[in-house]
Amino acid sequence: MKIDPELCIACEACLPYCPMAAISMKGDVATIDVDECVECGVCFRAGVCPVDAFVEEVHEWPRSVRAAFSNPLTVHKETRVPGRGTEEAKTTDVTGRFKRGFVGITAEMGRPGVGVRFYDVEKVAQAMAKSGVEFAHDNPVTFLMVDKSTGKLKSEILNEKACSAMIESITTVENIPAVIKALREAAAQIETVFTLTISTKLEADGSALCEKPLKKLNVPLYLNGKVNVGLGRPLFKEES
Repeated sequence: MKIDPELCIACEACLPYCPMAAISMKGDVATIDVDECVECGVCFRAGVCPVDAFVEEVHEWPRSVRAAFSNPLTVHKETRVPGRGTEEAKTTDVTGRFKRGFVGITAEMGRPGVGVRFYDVEKVAQAMAKSGVEFAHDNPVTFLMVDKSTGKLKSEILNEKACSAMIESITTVENIPAVIKALREAAAQIETVFTLTISTKLEADGSALCEKPLKKLNVPLYLNGKVNVGLGRPLFKEES
């Protein structure tokens, strides 16, 4: 994204709209810090500029990865899905991804106002890989990996920045302590924030097998996430 200096009238109306605070005044024109801009397009779509000074650019690789993860209207060419995660992570589709005895563990990195560099995404992905998880094959971050066994990302995108990114994985309930230990160690090495989502199939009595190990690890468990009851597209048959 850029601002045409010939059109800008320095009204400052756009400044509050950037989630990364990348727009500032330089003399009598507004400018965008291209290193901090995540190409989310919010400033452009907000329509607050009275002279239409914003210019939405089409970027080549590797900068194009910014819009892919930050602009909700951009579709990932690999997954053909807009946004940061798999279709199931974002909708009510039921694919049978999580069998009994297994859990999905997702690290959602970055937030508006903070963002995330992909070198930090790599650190968390590598920590998760060492703990023995299997990365979701249709997740956008997984497509950026050059080695899924180690979580290593493509080197050319490491300094690129996104509003946020989701690392989705699957592992056994028994492996939860190893994953949490690895993530706690990685958390001390990164410059951004992340939240942890645990996805699991509930037992007949409504309990979750992951609850006990999480409590042992002093991980606060908030049962206020998305409950997927198959109101979207049930794309599998329940196992007998």
